[in-house]
Amino acid sequence: MDLSITHMILSAGPMVKFVMLVLLVFSVSSWTIVLMKWALLRNIRRDSEDFLDSFWGSPNLNEAYKEVNQFPYSSEAAVFSAGFTELQKITKIQSSKEESNQPLGMQMAAMDNLKRAVRKAETQKFNEFNKALPFLATTGSASPFIGLFGTVWGIMTSFHQIGQQGSASLAVVAPGISEALVVTAAGLFVAIPAVVTFNYFSHKFDQADAAAQHFTTDFLNLIERDLLGRSK
Repeated sequence: MDLSITHMILSAGPMVKFVMLVLLVFSVSSWTIVLMKWALLRNIRRDSEDFLDSFWGSPNLNEAYKEVNQFPYSSEAAVFSAGFTELQKITKIQSSKEESNQPLGMQMAAMDNLKRAVRKAETQKFNEFNKALPFLATTGSASPFIGLFGTVWGIMTSFHQIGQQGSASLAVVAPGISEALVVTAAGLFVAIPAVVTFNYFSHKFDQADAAAQHFTTDFLNLIERDLLGRSK
């Protein structure tokens, strides 16, 4: 009696094979997402560090904006790009009016538009980073139950064979029980890496979002100080 894992899978019933196929699809999809997110996280770190060095080293916002497209994975670059674009629109509207100096209240009202623009860019980037992560959470929560279904089905098959052969010897019970346990192990094998990587990437992307929020605060403070200086 061959009780190797490969033999047990190949000799399993149609339902158990189907469950194993479903788990295989979940596993391949999960590891594909993990590799993609790993590369994305590396690019985020690189682009964010390079953009911040470029931004704080630039003499003015115009010079910083010229290089912003070089950092497509940086949340800070996306926030600055959206904020600078909105700032240009505000400046164009204010310069088209007759008064050279706008009241402080109007300038601060324009800041509300700027804040909404940068917050929207920040949220969009955060959602982009977390795209497909829910699949890892779904895999982590569903795979053990899918494996459990295969286990229950395998045990039911074993009891059916016992009833047909009228014997409960180890030679009759062992193959079906072994198949069932293999499916359980497969479900855990798929679920555990998915849960671990989901928590890891969620934490790292939360850190990236927090860093973007810090930059957003610094950027808005910089613009507000400039507006207050113009109003005097």
